[in-house]
Amino acid sequence: MQHLVFVYGTLRQGESNHHYLQNCELLGRFDTPESFALFDLGAYPAMISGKKSVAGEVYIINDEILESLDRLEDVPVEYRREQIETIFGLAWVYLYQLDLTANKEILSGNWCKRNNA
Repeated sequence: MQHLVFVYGTLRQGESNHHYLQNCELLGRFDTPESFALFDLGAYPAMISGKKSVAGEVYIINDEILESLDRLEDVPVEYRREQIETIFGLAWVYLYQLDLTANKEILSGNWCKRNNA
């Protein structure tokens, strides 16, 4: 079965875990509605409900890739998988569910530009 997935961090092009999606079709870039927030956990980001837009990419994936992403994202412990509406259709997204009080919000909503002033 085919699925859409919205990725916003290390799975994006040029990032450390993009190899998980190397044989998947990129549909395009997408910025979420202003209903989320993005936090820097050091090696990877966390997206939660909030009041900002988050930048990312939407891919077509299969069941096997979805299972591997679930393992990578430690579902259902660290992240939970939910669907959001994108310009390409409903896409899975991984939302963080642990405490973020010690972490810094990425105000731009863009993990790939987190180090830019």
